[in-house]
Amino acid sequence: MAVKVVIPSPLQQFTDSQETVELEAGTVAEALSQLAARYEGLRTRLFTEGGKLRPFVNVYLNDEDVRFLERDATPLHEDDVLAIVPTIAGGS
Repeated sequence: MAVKVVIPSPLQQFTDSQETVELEAGTVAEALSQLAARYEGLRTRLFTEGGKLRPFVNVYLNDEDVRFLERDATPLHEDDVLAIVPTIAGGS
């Protein structure tokens, strides 16, 4: 099923400046894997060497954090929107 993945500005340099990418995927894991396969530069930004999602990368499905759903096994449905949101630290 077709889902849309929203790419944050800092990662758009790896997606040919695309703000969104459409994929056919059944789970969050499949969508992220396809995204990394399509745009190889994203692989090291999204995943550890062991293939796990990096801890500072948050993924939201239709505005819900997938950590509170079924994580990467969360099923996707037609017209769902995944948003990749890198954690930003800083301040004083």
